[in-house]
Amino acid sequence: MQLTGGMATGSAAMTRQQKYVVAVAVLASFISFLDATVINVALPAISRELGGGLASQQWVVDSYLLTLGAVILLAGSLSDVYGRKKVLLAGLIGFGVSSLACAFAPTIEFLIVARGVQGIAGALLVPSSLALILANFSGPGQGRAIGTWTAFTSVANIAGPIVGGVLVDTLSWRYVFIINVLPIAVTLFLLMKLEHDHARLPGARIDYVGAVLGVIGLGFPVFALIEQANFGWGSPVVFVPLAVGAVALVVFVLWERRAPQPMLPLELFRVRNFSVGNVATFLIYGALSLGFFSVAVFLQQVAGYSATWAGFAMVPTSILLITLSSLFGRLSGRVGPRLFMTVGPIVAGVGFLLMLRFSGEAPYLTEVLPAVVVFGLGMAITVAPLTAAILGAIDPARSGIASAVNNAVSRVAGLIAVALASVVAGMTVLDLVGFHRVVLVTALFFFAGGVVSLIGIRNPRHPADPAVPEPDAQPAPSGSSA
Repeated sequence: MQLTGGMATGSAAMTRQQKYVVAVAVLASFISFLDATVINVALPAISRELGGGLASQQWVVDSYLLTLGAVILLAGSLSDVYGRKKVLLAGLIGFGVSSLACAFAPTIEFLIVARGVQGIAGALLVPSSLALILANFSGPGQGRAIGTWTAFTSVANIAGPIVGGVLVDTLSWRYVFIINVLPIAVTLFLLMKLEHDHARLPGARIDYVGAVLGVIGLGFPVFALIEQANFGWGSPVVFVPLAVGAVALVVFVLWERRAPQPMLPLELFRVRNFSVGNVATFLIYGALSLGFFSVAVFLQQVAGYSATWAGFAMVPTSILLITLSSLFGRLSGRVGPRLFMTVGPIVAGVGFLLMLRFSGEAPYLTEVLPAVVVFGLGMAITVAPLTAAILGAIDPARSGIASAVNNAVSRVAGLIAVALASVVAGMTVLDLVGFHRVVLVTALFFFAGGVVSLIGIRNPRHPADPAVPEPDAQPAPSGSSA
């Protein structure tokens, strides 16, 4: 499955077509990642103008994550059936239109719906952009191209809060969405320079039933978790969607077991490191989303930080991730991922325990910075070994769907975690007591991720060891966990 023009050789120099491929892949993913990180610092300003409390802020974040998480696996099927270029084109146009709808939203309800549409479009961007690289590069060239792709998505994690904060303070929160238009226009121009898509694959189908069951199974429980703070657990508005969603999830699993081309191939979870790694991913990235959401809201609404300074507050974490992740990735390749997947989340959890020291003013140098640095170090230890453990456990021919599944797990974890914010805080408006409760729960989730990794992850055998395969794991190819 590749674009006309063929897969690249392992030569050092990229062809003109490959440069276009990398540029399109980087820009398309950058847009999606930037929008996911830029929104948190804009939430207080959105609430001031459009109204709504913590539940509304949760929905502005979760409506995007909900549709993105529910559609991201389906996007892989769409690429196989209709072609990556067509799917990227639809995603870019949809993202641009929905971004403008968000920018000019007259009410909080309109904004939430527009964010949901934006999430659908975003789901079309990330898997298809990475698939472009995999289809057009091989050997060392593929590694370099993926490294470039990863570096720029990391930059989005730094740029998002800073750009968002500056725009909110100097112009308006609405420009957080308007800024998407220019990079989308550039990406569309470059996309037109790519060669034609592959032909439709014979027999390729889209798992519509699985997609619908997944949306219901995720969306209804999340709605219940967010709205229970307003209606209470005993209200039909809460317990009916919670029950319907739970049933839909059970039916989803049963359907995926028998579907000829399932949206979620369940046999992947028979591989030990893949299944355990995804449980760890759920806990770690759920904690990450809950923690980042709460810190961004607390620093502005309680501690009185401007949106700009709230954006800069977490920059040390991103810097540590970019500078140290490759180091811990190499170390993981030598000694195995288990140690780092155990220690890293625990260190990150300690960083959040340090946030229990936050006072109402939260002075940055004495209270915020130490916690952020410890947390960032923990994430730098964790991320690369976690990815290596999960993808290294799966045959390279299935690395694409394995990556999509892991991406979906992390998105769904963030979705559920943010939905739980008001439940954990025990209130509709976050204050110091509620924030301390949230960061304690966040730390416990990180610790749980470390314990799960300690118990469940197995280091790949050294080449000198006897090559006796485990009954529940596929042997990773040589060097796959590096």
